[in-house]
Amino acid sequence: MSFTRYAGIALAGMLLAATTNVALMGQEKTEKTIKKVHAPYSQPDSGAQMWKDYCAACHGATGAGDGPAAEILKSPPPDLSLLARNNHGKFPADHFASVLRFGSGGHAHGTSDMPVWGTLFRSQNESLVNLRIRNLSEFVESLQQK
Repeated sequence: MSFTRYAGIALAGMLLAATTNVALMGQEKTEKTIKKVHAPYSQPDSGAQMWKDYCAACHGATGAGDGPAAEILKSPPPDLSLLARNNHGKFPADHFASVLRFGSGGHAHGTSDMPVWGTLFRSQNESLVNLRIRNLSEFVESLQQK
C-alpha cells in the first residue's frame, strides 16, 4: 500500500493539472497547481507500461519532453530520445540508471528527486529495483532517434 501511495502521486496530479487548467475565452487564466492523486502500480516486467504510467506525462510518449504536464515544471524535461545521439551514438545505460536511483541533480520537480515517484527505483528490494531499471532503460533505449 505504501509503495502505491508514493509511486507517482504527484505525476498523476501534474497530468491532471496540465489538462484541466485551460483558460476559457474571455476569462483570466488560473494559476496551474498540482493535485496529488494516486498513480497506478506498474508491473516491473513492462518498460513500456512503466514509461506510460510514470514518465510520459512529463517526457511525452516519444521521450521528446513534450508531455501534457511538462509546462508546469520549473524546467522543461529533457528530450530523452536524444540520449544516445548526445553520447556519441551509445545509449548511456549507466547514467540513465543513476538518474533513476539518485535523481537528476536538477530541480524541475521541486526537489532533486527524479522524479515524483519517489522510491520506486530505490526500494529495499534490490532485485525488483534492478528489474524495473533494466526494463525501463531498454524501453527508453528503443525510443532513441537514429
